[in-house]
Amino acid sequence: MIRSMLRLLAAIAAIIVLSFPALAADRAIIILDASGSMWAQINGKARIDIAKQTLKTVLQGVPDEVELGFMAYGHRSKGDCNDIEMMVAPAAGSADAIAEAAAGLSPKGKTPLSASVKMAAEELKYTEDKATVILITDGLETCNADPCALASELKKDGVDFKVDVVGLALTEDEANQVRCIADNTDGKYLQADDEDGLKDALNDVVSDVTEAPPPPPPSSEEPVSDINFKPSAVLDENGTAAPGDANVAWEFYKKNADGSQGEWVRTEYGAKYTGVIDPGDYIVNAKLDYAHVAMPVTIAAGAVAEPEFDLEAGFINLRPIHSKGQPVDGSAAVYTEFANGESTTSYGEVKSFVPAGKVKISVSIGSATLDDEITVRAGERVEKDLIVGAGHLDITASYVEGQPVQDGSIYFDVFDAKKAIDNSRKEISGAYGPGAKFDLMPGDYVVVTTLDGAKIETPFTIKAADAVTLDVPLNAGLFATTINENDYLEVFAAKKDIAGNRVSFGGGYGPKISRTLPAGDYHVVLTLANSAGTKEADITIAAGERNEMQIP
Repeated sequence: MIRSMLRLLAAIAAIIVLSFPALAADRAIIILDASGSMWAQINGKARIDIAKQTLKTVLQGVPDEVELGFMAYGHRSKGDCNDIEMMVAPAAGSADAIAEAAAGLSPKGKTPLSASVKMAAEELKYTEDKATVILITDGLETCNADPCALASELKKDGVDFKVDVVGLALTEDEANQVRCIADNTDGKYLQADDEDGLKDALNDVVSDVTEAPPPPPPSSEEPVSDINFKPSAVLDENGTAAPGDANVAWEFYKKNADGSQGEWVRTEYGAKYTGVIDPGDYIVNAKLDYAHVAMPVTIAAGAVAEPEFDLEAGFINLRPIHSKGQPVDGSAAVYTEFANGESTTSYGEVKSFVPAGKVKISVSIGSATLDDEITVRAGERVEKDLIVGAGHLDITASYVEGQPVQDGSIYFDVFDAKKAIDNSRKEISGAYGPGAKFDLMPGDYVVVTTLDGAKIETPFTIKAADAVTLDVPLNAGLFATTINENDYLEVFAAKKDIAGNRVSFGGGYGPKISRTLPAGDYHVVLTLANSAGTKEADITIAAGERNEMQIP
């Protein structure tokens, strides 16, 4: 788990750190996605926490002269496309302030990519000065805007403007939709979630952003000018090479005197990477998605190190499917646990290199689940359809036939039809809203539909690949009245039980009272404020009708 998170942290860190040398005399703004989806987990840790940790770590190494700002969106309210905040204005030495601001974020809302990038560009005066925006997002635009078109417009109007984008745990299709922001501004896109098919473009990022690095300090040693590190990554002991476009990460750590791994030095990317490394003793971690291996490597002056890293890895392509013959369900949650003990949760189709050995799989589509296990051999490709075998339920409710319920407070609660020995049922799933949808395993169920005082139980059966539509007739009407603001009105059954008590159907404080009730007779009690006594009345509710009786 820790190593997987380090891989992700390094990926996010790379695009930020590598952007900084070119920013020494310029200004940049980091935009962090704080929308609700950032609570999703990677290896048991929320994406937002990974991003916070990354920023704090990376910013510690930023030169004080770099002017950085920090912006976030989706962190203050739900459903608000204007929830964008410049939390730290661009300034030199702002690293600590940015880390502190990020630490306080709590994801809640939407993903206004376009508006936030535009706001950052304007803050940087992109039409007058060179400007860079670094966008970290785990989702697509959700505010009816076209980020691709906006990026083109900003590039056209800007002096020297670019957006570098980190796609955090995006699917391949989502990545393609976000990548245009970087492409249309001559920026760089970096995928940070180990999905297969990631573009091996980070070397281009490095060369682009370090065209004019600061001159190195004087040294008595002769500079190393030729390539001295030519590693190779193989998938098995037979030397099966990793694909040329595979996103292999080469992490360099100092080698301690006792042979253990010391502090991180640098990270390079690409299955075909070659480069210049300062002479010394290192521990190098070669990582390809969830497979990795560490080896000691010595870089000697005047020599070329050509180590081979055997990842002992295979490739998996898992396709979660609702039922046989259906396409891949992009919303399916696929939990995978690998032979090395690491695990992750992905959504939709899973394509990844993994350690050889057993892979435990758990798929969830709605309330329907499937547990499975596959064995992956080094150098092998395993493809599998994960057919959950779910059925689907669409459910609505009506006061009476022809009068659909549109009240958002209606609740549908699905239970297993079979009762336990104590007469209880196992709850399967639930949802609010006038129309609810459930994916369920084949079986017998009961749905309990509740709207204020109306409550109906409806049995139904789901078969594999079946689509069931239910409209629950509540046989209910509406009681509405107006009382004083501090008065309290409660609705009771008309008849008392043998103990002289009435069943309550709920109530509330004024001024507006509205209760959905099954057709029948009721007794209402109005309790006046300031202990001024009570008033009582009898009412009758007719199915499909509204009773607006005022309490005398």
